[in-house]
Amino acid sequence: MSDIILDLRGLRCPLPVLKTHRKLKEIAPGARLRVLVTDKASLSDFQTFCRETGHTLITCTNQADTFSFTIRRRDESLIEKKD
Repeated sequence: MSDIILDLRGLRCPLPVLKTHRKLKEIAPGARLRVLVTDKASLSDFQTFCRETGHTLITCTNQADTFSFTIRRRDESLIEKKD
């Protein structure tokens, strides 16, 4: 399975996380999304986002001032539903 790429370079907080959240809703559970950003605050933003939403942050790299995050979309069937 190849990664879906979301290029958000040039956007500043909170837009990268908001646009990533929207894109993750569109893809299948278990699919991987690779997000490219240039905002230096994104490292802590994406770590917090994944921890709070249940998505998995697989990798994070920084090359030539571009951060690349690979996120696996959570499986909704594993989330406990509240009545």
